Amino acid sequence: MTAATAQRPPVTFLPSPFLGPAVWEPVAERLQGHGWRTRVAPVRGAMPAEVLDGFEEALPDDEPTVLVPHSNAGLYVPAIAAVLPPAGTVFVDAALPPASGEAALVAPGLRAGLRRRADDAGLLPPWTAWWPEADVRALVPDEATLRAVEAQARRLPATYLDATLPVTAGWAGGRNAYLAFGGTYADELERARGAGWPTDELVGGHLHMLVDPDAVAGAIAALLARI
Repeated sequence: MTAATAQRPPVTFLPSPFLGPAVWEPVAERLQGHGWRTRVAPVRGAMPAEVLDGFEEALPDDEPTVLVPHSNAGLYVPAIAAVLPPAGTVFVDAALPPASGEAALVAPGLRAGLRRRADDAGLLPPWTAWWPEADVRALVPDEATLRAVEAQARRLPATYLDATLPVTAGWAGGRNAYLAFGGTYADELERARGAGWPTDELVGGHLHMLVDPDAVAGAIAALLARI
């Protein structure tokens, strides 16, 4: 570890609670080549409080960390910041919490359809089964990567669909940046720009970090330099 690396805050990658660490591991490894210490948080528990506890337990307790959430994990940032204020946050193709109040963890347009697909035990299908098979395959570079993602895709209870997380006012006043893949989170990207955050875009699908981890790591490193 160089002296410059040691002086930088560590970077903690937060996977979507519907997926798992496999989506972030290639980028976390490559970001180390840009001079950053990295770790990938595990995803544990079935409900938001349990997921939040797992994220918080993965954070260093002796120094602030930079958070890099993907997708649904973006909504957990204010709750984490209320307990362990981060050194900064780079949202990557992620949902953005509201300014204050409560963050709904699943978009209204998805709730009804997913609720109908819950099994007799009240479990939702894994995220990789939410979409047509061809669409999911298009998000990853090869069959082996798809198998790794599918192996970690989690079946959360249908009650997760209506869950919320508290959002402390002022959370967005920290050092934040946004990296988008394509147009899935176009509204969030525009919101980040409107707030004056450093932003960047890479052309790709929602799991572009698995398709081109080198480019994603480079884009994150560049945004870190700006915040």
